[in-house]
Amino acid sequence: MTRFRLSEGRPQPLGATFDGSGVNFALFSANADKVELCLFDDDGEREVARLPLTERTDNVWHGFLAEAVPGQLYGYRVHGPYDPLNGHRFNPNKLLVDPYARELDRSFEWNDLHCGYVVGDPREDLSFDTRDNATWMPKCRVIDLAFDWKGEARPQLPATQSAIYELHVRGYTMRNPAVEPVLRGTFAGLCSADVIRHIRELGITAIELLPVHAIGTSRRLWRHGLKDYWGYNSINFFAIEPRYLSNGDVAEFQHMVRAFHEAGVEVIMDVVFNHSAEADELGPTLSFRGIDNVSYYCLAEDRRRYLNFTGCGNTLNFDHPRVLQMVVDALRYWVAVMHVDGFRFDLAVSLARENQHFSRSASLFARIAQDPLLCKAKLIAEPWDLGVEGYQLGAFPPDWREWNDRFRDTVRRFWRGDKGLLADLATRLAGSSDVFERSGRRPGASINFITSHDGFTLEDLVSYGAKHNERNGQGNADGPNENFSWNCGVEGPTSDCEIAALRRRQKRNMIATLLLSQGTPMLLAGDEFGRTQQGNNNAYCQDNVISWVDWNKLDAEQKFCNFVRRVLKLRSRHGVFRRTSFLHGKHLRGGGLKDICWLLPNGQEMTEADWSAAKGLCLGTQYAVTPLDDDSAEEAWAFLLLMNASDREVRFSLPAIEPGLRWRCMLNTIFEDGVPPEPVSETVMFVIAGRSLALLAAAVR
Repeated sequence: MTRFRLSEGRPQPLGATFDGSGVNFALFSANADKVELCLFDDDGEREVARLPLTERTDNVWHGFLAEAVPGQLYGYRVHGPYDPLNGHRFNPNKLLVDPYARELDRSFEWNDLHCGYVVGDPREDLSFDTRDNATWMPKCRVIDLAFDWKGEARPQLPATQSAIYELHVRGYTMRNPAVEPVLRGTFAGLCSADVIRHIRELGITAIELLPVHAIGTSRRLWRHGLKDYWGYNSINFFAIEPRYLSNGDVAEFQHMVRAFHEAGVEVIMDVVFNHSAEADELGPTLSFRGIDNVSYYCLAEDRRRYLNFTGCGNTLNFDHPRVLQMVVDALRYWVAVMHVDGFRFDLAVSLARENQHFSRSASLFARIAQDPLLCKAKLIAEPWDLGVEGYQLGAFPPDWREWNDRFRDTVRRFWRGDKGLLADLATRLAGSSDVFERSGRRPGASINFITSHDGFTLEDLVSYGAKHNERNGQGNADGPNENFSWNCGVEGPTSDCEIAALRRRQKRNMIATLLLSQGTPMLLAGDEFGRTQQGNNNAYCQDNVISWVDWNKLDAEQKFCNFVRRVLKLRSRHGVFRRTSFLHGKHLRGGGLKDICWLLPNGQEMTEADWSAAKGLCLGTQYAVTPLDDDSAEEAWAFLLLMNASDREVRFSLPAIEPGLRWRCMLNTIFEDGVPPEPVSETVMFVIAGRSLALLAAAVR
């Protein structure tokens, strides 16, 4: 262990940086007494050197190793007080992951040796474990960040053109017969030609990847033979989960991004900066806890326990400048080096808590807005966490977009048949101006969705009235109890042809509502061809066929897939469904039409009194656009969206906009592919069937 010799090195940049002549190592810890750099052989099995970082600048421990090259495996041991009652949990017997590591040599596996205390000791985390965990820990790998992008151009699509597709890297291709078996579940499989073709032809403009950072797991899941599948349990915010790399090289991610960009599709990452895989005081010591627990985490008043705004045991401390720096550095890395186009921030309220309270002017928001790279990225917030003041829909800065759960719940409840929702439904269809307009934002700020990774799939939404999470090992107690779902008369799979047909129509109703609403639509991958999780609405730990997309269903569900493709194309073709400003029933220039108005079945525009008394399940929405009001409109159009969630047909009087005007039905969900066999022009009356949606259009002279 004597052949390696560290020189002084530099405190910046943090992490392990290869400069062509060696590697600079830099690690922040404000409260450590000593930091040791541990080097491992090529297999990561044997520790070959343990080198103290003797230089310390602004609480950064650093050193330069001329002998090191890309491929070198390493980790840290950090010495200091083990004093949980005062927030300190240093234990040099535990090998730690560098918070700035760009690559890990293996996936994390649970072992009680990862805990800094003796598991089973009656003193719990006040005990101290002297056993070494290095054999079981992933090792950090030094990498060369050079990559040939071959003139790749980023799509940089405006928000009005966005159609987002949320997918899991592993689950999306594990059952895809068009992907080579060795590549399934990896980035290489995701960017295979057939997969990209399906996504592009569907009409998607951006994929949103569930977390791809290195994933931890819990003792409970390990004991039940389960894994953290979704990935909302990060060990590190720079390194990719190794099982998503077919060859272990992070360049595979860059190849994937380049391939999607060449197809005109953006790549958005779901990032989890609100907590880490180290959980609560009884969790493992993997990285931040052993490096400087007091700095990295929000501690409770007793200093032993953690503030838990996330429901995952801990919350990262954004009040600390080094934690904030780490997150901003990570975001910059993914934009500058990996070329991603944006981020979806999990439990984003936790990232904007200052002195525990949510702040719209939080430091993270300011840092992103001032950064020349990050200010151009697409920024999406999950606008809630589990703490006080935890629900903040509409409260994020103007350049952010937000997941709109009000849209999800209202649309689900309306098509389930709940009454008294027409006013709220109208507001959601028009872009949720009540939520977003007051802060000067545009309709695109609303990320509209009906399904996501968290909850029922679209197929399960119309097939199950209750959750079925028994296989999660928690007695079906996990996951939400209220899903606003309707099984159409039978719980689960059925051979009843009428119920099956009704379920297919309900799916068409909800997809059409999503894609014909103002705002930015997001679809859940596989919903377009009947993906099911067998009623599991919290499949976070199901790395198996419950969660994996079954591509064998594509042929059987081709008509529905064509329907989704058709409505996405219709949305893309007509800018009236992608307006850049909110619609308020104002008269358009050069005519008597309004940009939007709401109609009763008798064809009359709804009044305030009508809204107050509205208890029905049928709503007509008339949109209109002219070239004078929208540059994307080549001619004046009027559209009439009719929605009937009741069981009975409704005769809808068509508005007479101009003498001789004829309405043509462009979409009708009573048909499997949404297309009437013989499009009929109507002038007076349209009969909309029960549990159906229709879109009529007319070119206005």
